[in-house]
Amino acid sequence: QVQLVESGGGLVQAGGSLRLSCAASGLTFSNWAMGWFRQAPGKEREFVGAISWTGGSADYAESVKGRFTISRDNAKKTVYLQMNSLKPEDTAVYYCAARAWTYATQYELYNYWGQGTQVTVSS
Repeated sequence: QVQLVESGGGLVQAGGSLRLSCAASGLTFSNWAMGWFRQAPGKEREFVGAISWTGGSADYAESVKGRFTISRDNAKKTVYLQMNSLKPEDTAVYYCAARAWTYATQYELYNYWGQGTQVTVSS
């Protein structure tokens, strides 16, 4: 049974930082690309960023480039999302997701999802 469990969300002031973690189990983690998505109230789920199965390449949404960084530790079966210079518009539930081998920006192409973690950025 595949499980993805996010943690690290919370309330932070604008300009602050948070690091989200997503711990995976039930899959051969190093065979899976990992993505981060977010969904704000009343909005569709949107792509934040993704990282290849090796960790050698990553892609980011324009809105977070230069502020967010994705990394992974295959030995720990964990992917991270370091978020700096947070803005109120970053407020959302953040989800990690797994896709076999290659990452994608479309959420429909991911196979497994975590339950999400709330990030709230106050102004």
